[in-house]
Amino acid sequence: MTDLKNFTVYSREGCPYCVKIEEVLKLAELRHVIYKLDRDFDRDAFYQQFGTGSTFPQVVLNGDNLGGCTETVPVSYTHLRAHET
Repeated sequence: MTDLKNFTVYSREGCPYCVKIEEVLKLAELRHVIYKLDRDFDRDAFYQQFGTGSTFPQVVLNGDNLGGCTETVPVSYTHLRAHET
């Protein structure tokens, strides 16, 4: 049985990288949840979790911080390929 991965995306409106990572996770059919700034969390909570100066999006995989879009796309591709086999 394939080990299920759970992606959590901390996103904000108007962020093209946030849109990209959301699309990648949907197209890859990977389990994920999207949290939006000012709807699900505030900027202070975001900086407390990811550090002052962190940018959007921030992606967490099963409790481990992956980082932003650049770090997440290769990981999501790897999990997609593993799911296909």
